[in-house]
Amino acid sequence: MTKPAFTPAAMPDSNSRERAIERIAEASHRLNEAVRRALEAGYSVELVRASRCHDGSGNWGDQIVPTVREKDAVA
Repeated sequence: MTKPAFTPAAMPDSNSRERAIERIAEASHRLNEAVRRALEAGYSVELVRASRCHDGSGNWGDQIVPTVREKDAVA
């Protein structure tokens, strides 16, 4: 039996700006799914801004860290 010939999938023809937005959207969807799974496992999750980065030309972005607590955790 011969092995099938695998070829790389064609990547979408998008520019770096579009790819940046797509990466943020994909990461946000994965993060939201992880939050839902943590809730189902009995945790509370809060996303807290850890820092804000600037590029020097007026653009900025927030960076976050999760705070995760068990339902019965003592504050």
